[in-house]
Amino acid sequence: MQFPETFRALESRNYRLFFMGQGLSLIGTWMSQTALIWLVYHLTNSALLLGVVGFAQQIPNFLLSPFAGVLVDRWNRQHTLIATQALSMLQSLLLAVLAFSNAIDLWHIIALSVFQGCVNAVDIPARQSFVVHLVDRPENLGNAIALNSSIFSGARLIGPAIAGLLIAAVCIPACFAIDTVSYAAVIAGLFAMRLRKREMPIPSQDETVPRPIQSTSSLSPSSLIIGGLRVYYC
Repeated sequence: MQFPETFRALESRNYRLFFMGQGLSLIGTWMSQTALIWLVYHLTNSALLLGVVGFAQQIPNFLLSPFAGVLVDRWNRQHTLIATQALSMLQSLLLAVLAFSNAIDLWHIIALSVFQGCVNAVDIPARQSFVVHLVDRPENLGNAIALNSSIFSGARLIGPAIAGLLIAAVCIPACFAIDTVSYAAVIAGLFAMRLRKREMPIPSQDETVPRPIQSTSSLSPSSLIIGGLRVYYC
């Protein structure tokens, strides 16, 4: 399948599935975020508590991301993303059920926000590093990363706009329900991917023989400075 140069990464079937699933899921995520902000302010009428909820969402990601990144490198990224997306779907489902039943309270929102922050701490590094395994041609990797950024920016624009219309025309819980359904798209795409293991190139015999190291004592100070600048800027 041929695509314009701007979208050449979509020639890879796995990345195409990822692109479409993530696009729908991120729109749902931003709809849910917008509805959550509206709901918190509607329940509390407090800007302070609105900030507390935002803090509860971000602090687990801030604290756990360095450790989660190390673990993600050791785990199967496809399986990890399926798990994190399923947990995110569960979080949105609980928000929808509590909101539709009018049983939701502030502590529910804070607890679910902390839970989502913990999930995001694993999901974000797994998702970002997963792209490398989705493009068939290495020269398309840069385009895939650029398209990922465009997905995020586009969803950040479209999601809140749709959420505003839904909140005005229907109700706040409808945004949580749509977000729950949107996760099905990315989970289905992850299950449909056919990934193959990438073999690491085996170095040749010449590359395995260590090269003699030139003593720095024989080099002039100017050559050391120039060499350091080349390493730093190149």
